[in-house]
Amino acid sequence: MPHTLFITGASGFVGRTIVEHALSLGHEVNALVHRAPPPSDGRVRSVEGDLFDAATMIDPMRGCDVVIHLVGIIRERRSAGITFERIHVDGTRSVVGAASAAGVTRFIHMSALGARPDAPARYHRTKFEAEQIVRQSAPRWTIFRPSLIYGPGGEFWEMEAAWARGTVAPFLFMPYFGRGLFGHRGGGRLQPIHVQDVARAFLDAIALPRTIGKTYDLGGAEALTWPQLHRLCAQALVGRQRWVMPIPAWKAKLLTYLIPAALLPFNRDQVTMSLEDNTCDLEAFTADFGWTPLGMRAKLRG
Repeated sequence: MPHTLFITGASGFVGRTIVEHALSLGHEVNALVHRAPPPSDGRVRSVEGDLFDAATMIDPMRGCDVVIHLVGIIRERRSAGITFERIHVDGTRSVVGAASAAGVTRFIHMSALGARPDAPARYHRTKFEAEQIVRQSAPRWTIFRPSLIYGPGGEFWEMEAAWARGTVAPFLFMPYFGRGLFGHRGGGRLQPIHVQDVARAFLDAIALPRTIGKTYDLGGAEALTWPQLHRLCAQALVGRQRWVMPIPAWKAKLLTYLIPAALLPFNRDQVTMSLEDNTCDLEAFTADFGWTPLGMRAKLRG
């Protein structure tokens, strides 16, 4: 059944894919954007609103069946007031408030795998705070916690392409953060998930009442180490293997204290999170949705 969706972050990497998939299913979209509007065939209405001012979103939400909240950041710009607390917590509180005031009956929220109250990274802690706002205040909600999301046009995929081609530092190898004095004790494992599978999950949830009030960890079917991930990406992007080498995590963290954030291509939270396993059990998702996201190796073969 076609629905009218209100999507925040619709011009972002995941947002654009969800909008395209929604249109293919016959849905109409009201898109809250702050950059260029997403692709449209006339069924997308770009909405001017303020993520932090619920009143500006209430009217555009009226008549919508579902709110899909995607806005999030992986890097802060404190000088511009862009922080994890501001975007993840305050932004979610505002969107949830607008949805409730507008009478929207369904809320689907983007969180992150690893979100928990005692996480070492502020990124994950603020993601968990946002989840709590959704659980306590949103209409009939579903929360997704994806692992690393990849696909053409995404920031991660563009970074992998640049490293695979040797066009950005460190030029001679593809880096990852590793434990130990020289970084050779390895980092965490991931379950990368393709952006198309993420979009499918979000839109499938609309038609599945059994997903209401549930939180789903989301990842591809295969867990990979960072070296395995880099080698797979290099083979897919340039058709050959590239040298993969660790950067000691302690050294990277030290740099975040010594060098201004604007001059570094990573932040302290990213180093911390890369050392944790970012993997999940897909049993609950597969049972409720009836399909399992492909692992990265299988997806790239396709």
